[in-house]
Amino acid sequence: MVDSDERDADTGRTGDSEERAAAGPPTDPDIDDLLAKLDALSDTVDEGHEREKVRQTISLVERMPGTGALAERITKYTSRDLAESFVGAVLFALPLLVEGGVFEIAAWFAATTVAGVPVLLIGHVGFIFLATAGLLYFADFRQIAIRHPIFGLIPRRYAGVLLVSLTTSAAMLLFWGRLHEGDPTALERVGRVAVVWAAAAFGAGLGDILPGESQGEDLGKFDLDIGDDD
Repeated sequence: MVDSDERDADTGRTGDSEERAAAGPPTDPDIDDLLAKLDALSDTVDEGHEREKVRQTISLVERMPGTGALAERITKYTSRDLAESFVGAVLFALPLLVEGGVFEIAAWFAATTVAGVPVLLIGHVGFIFLATAGLLYFADFRQIAIRHPIFGLIPRRYAGVLLVSLTTSAAMLLFWGRLHEGDPTALERVGRVAVVWAAAAFGAGLGDILPGESQGEDLGKFDLDIGDDD
């Protein structure tokens, strides 16, 4: 299965690099076409040193005069990105850990049900998913490429931000004794985690993308795409 390498459609830049790379020679080539070819090449080489040479070439092109806007482009997803997400999640979650309003909101989520279904809590979780996607791919902080999606569908950066922020939120509530304080119901505990998760996910996303592309080895070798022969 061919790895996708798509550009954010809302950045106003030309189509995704995979289509550019697969197409024939463009009639009016530009820097985006060159980078698309280099990205495609980096996915086909087998040796680590060869892949690094391609990355160095891409970096050289991005630093060329007149291509400053390409510094906003992020293609790799590394272990350093996970660490940056964790730091961002902690910074945004900390203020809520001492805020009693978290308990009130969680109780409200648990009490508001339709046929026993906590509709507001479900809606809140859906909001977290949508807001995180919007922050990463539509807010235009950075031009995010989607490469090696999990199972061919889920962007790794999106999944990483959500999972890191969720784990951080639950762990901090537990370690600080805020998850079980006041003997809440199980649904209220879930609600507490969800409330803190909203802020943590936003912080994790910003912590990941604002510093720009991280150094280090791309985590593409851990691709979970079914049917990938690499």
